[in-house]
Amino acid sequence: MRGRSEKAAGGAEAAAWPGEWVSERLGVRLDERLRGLLGLALRRNPKRAHLLVSTVLGKHVPQSPAAVLGAGRRLGAQVRALLGADEAARSAVLGFAETATGLGLTVAHAMGSRVGALHSTRRAVEGVERFGGFEEEHSHATSHLLLPEDPEQLRTGGPLVLVDDELSTGRTVRNTIAALHAAAPRARYVVAALVDTRAEADVAALDKCAADLGARVDVVALASGRVELPDDVLERGRALVEAHGAAPVAPTAPVRGTLARVELGWPAQLPDGGRHGFGPRAQTRLEAALPAMAERVRSALALPETAGKPPRVLFLGNEELMYAPLLLARAVEERTEGRAEIRFSTTTRSPVLPVDDPGYAIRTALRFPAHDTPPHTAPQERYAYNVAGGGFDAVVAVVDSEGDTPALHAPGGLLDQLTGCAPTVLLAVVPAHAPSPQPQRPPAPLHGPAFSSYAPEDVAWLLRDLSDIDLEAPTEEREEAIQAGGAHYAESLPVEYQPSAAYQRLFHSALHASAERLARAVGTVTETVLAERGPRPVLVSLARAGTPVGVLMRRWAQRTHGLDLPHYAVSIVRGRGIDVGALAHLAAHHDPADVVFVDGWTGKGAITRELAQALAAHPRFNPEPAVLADPGSCVRTYGTREDFLIPSACLNSTVSGLVSRTVLRADLVGPHDFHGAKFYRELASSDLSQLFVDTVAERFADVREGVLRDVAALAAADRTPTWDGWRAVEHISEEYGVGDVNLIKPGVGETTRVLLRRVPWRVLARRGAGADLDHVRLLAQQRGVPVEETDDLPYTCVGIVHPRYTRGATGADGKAAR
Repeated sequence: MRGRSEKAAGGAEAAAWPGEWVSERLGVRLDERLRGLLGLALRRNPKRAHLLVSTVLGKHVPQSPAAVLGAGRRLGAQVRALLGADEAARSAVLGFAETATGLGLTVAHAMGSRVGALHSTRRAVEGVERFGGFEEEHSHATSHLLLPEDPEQLRTGGPLVLVDDELSTGRTVRNTIAALHAAAPRARYVVAALVDTRAEADVAALDKCAADLGARVDVVALASGRVELPDDVLERGRALVEAHGAAPVAPTAPVRGTLARVELGWPAQLPDGGRHGFGPRAQTRLEAALPAMAERVRSALALPETAGKPPRVLFLGNEELMYAPLLLARAVEERTEGRAEIRFSTTTRSPVLPVDDPGYAIRTALRFPAHDTPPHTAPQERYAYNVAGGGFDAVVAVVDSEGDTPALHAPGGLLDQLTGCAPTVLLAVVPAHAPSPQPQRPPAPLHGPAFSSYAPEDVAWLLRDLSDIDLEAPTEEREEAIQAGGAHYAESLPVEYQPSAAYQRLFHSALHASAERLARAVGTVTETVLAERGPRPVLVSLARAGTPVGVLMRRWAQRTHGLDLPHYAVSIVRGRGIDVGALAHLAAHHDPADVVFVDGWTGKGAITRELAQALAAHPRFNPEPAVLADPGSCVRTYGTREDFLIPSACLNSTVSGLVSRTVLRADLVGPHDFHGAKFYRELASSDLSQLFVDTVAERFADVREGVLRDVAALAAADRTPTWDGWRAVEHISEEYGVGDVNLIKPGVGETTRVLLRRVPWRVLARRGAGADLDHVRLLAQQRGVPVEETDDLPYTCVGIVHPRYTRGATGADGKAAR
């Protein structure tokens, strides 16, 4: 097989259809519309002479991970269009081993299945009860097992989507449907394949199968067409295999490459694929882990460009282990940004004749002993195609822990052969998932009155109840530990501020004065969301400042439009991201595209940036939040950009359902837990949460006309974020010698938080600011914090945390702290 430089130089070879060789010699003819997705090769199989070789599956032919995922996503989109979003969401997906294991999970993800995907397997797993099995009669390995960790996944009332790379006769599909229908009847099945090459008799046979079962069976494919075979195809195929079977199997490099192991940091208890089931929760956890795993692999490769050409890297999955290596390859592909040429394929059980010809799909073959078979079983052979001679500078072999055996590392084994094909070989091992005898149920949302003082329908908290754990620490002690780098602010809680009588009177006065202004902002942001983000959005407030706003937005939608919108509260932690378990729950119960994240206000935009960074690995979620007030000009969806007093910022838990800010600590929050928080039941006598939302909601009717005008004006306005607030914060940090923008808290709400929770250093106030700052001045007086008035401030006020705090420290020059 010639190297890639020769191929690139040879225009005729580059343009050759990789099925021409077989077509000419065997007399196999494909419709033109199939040629863009398929090549041809010869099987070493007495039951079938030819092999349709997908060029977009990532099995036998190394392909760009983006192209492989793109094909699966297009197929999933067709299923979703056929079924509709609601039916697609309640559909289970079954991929066929071994070729469609990754394809099945890609289709499930793309169609928005909230049931998830399972794939058949040829690997028996001790201790796992078989749901059933079926036969693939034409295959080299006929028996398929179904081993779901939770058998209920295959007993849902929704449609079942069966995914394969090709639908040739439909016999395997008919066997599967008959077997599954006997165990769990359902009304509808969908067969999804990259290509559908059935003859008319095969189409009729599937229709008859559906009629006999009393079920509907639909078929979707990226391409459909006929494959014409001569009557003597088997005899001609055997003759060709005999004539060319003695050809050299694979060229090897003159110098053997190096082998190293890379530790991925695979998340605990995350399934390695769909052998036992893979749902939205697992998908979300995998997406969250991919950036770090991809960076470990990219760093371990450390491949410089050679002779001006980007290095060529193959990610090689292992038989049924296709999905995780594929997503890993794609994550690395995204991070190389064209500086490396990334390809993906996997090993296989399928015996195929290699022929080194540009018009043939399988140019070279590596043959090696199986390395994942049980002890004392007969020797079996496995294959990797188009790897040798492929011009790869590195190969990343990804296997599961069941396949990380002495046979993998032995002379003549897969790794040994790969080092003869590439200068660098990395081994990445994914822990094989061991199903629990009792499937672990995901955590359930918390509701009032058991958790929070809000009504159960107001909000579902995706949090873990840590109410019985002592987490509070004195403010000064927390600040010193945080700034010394010994603790993260989310690992403990500040002692709840108990407002004085004067401060409580100020809160009530502020609420009365601002209720109509707040109601108008609530209506404006809610109407904008309904107009631009879908007719039935799922409100997800960022606990806890966003939660009162989410409650109010839900009430506006209910009273104004009769909509009963779901509303959740989730945790996001600066520097550590959003709660992935909460995202998984949302993905398992709703279409992520419908989710709208809600916050109270923006300061400098740190949480807005944190949300965007956290959701970069979860592209189904829209990372742009909707906020009540956007004085920092950080978002497009807001009720107002004025910096005014939002009374819910004046207090802590007693205006937020008696719930603490969220906690993230490894000894309290496990891999399957939501982030934690406390419910301060003991503060019930001081609770103002319902009073706050009721007071604002009472003004809804009064502001409707104003809301309509505001929404129309916003729809016509340029709302592109300017990030003026961030630049102002950078200027203040430099002017006052702070050195850390995280200690600058702009806006009325953030300044209030500084005074309530942190060790404040000073407050900057816009000259002439009126009643909006009465509570700030009172808190500053109580804590002995200076308030400096200034004319050059884009916010009403800015709070500055003591920049180098140790207990007893003071500012030496009025600007820089000791």
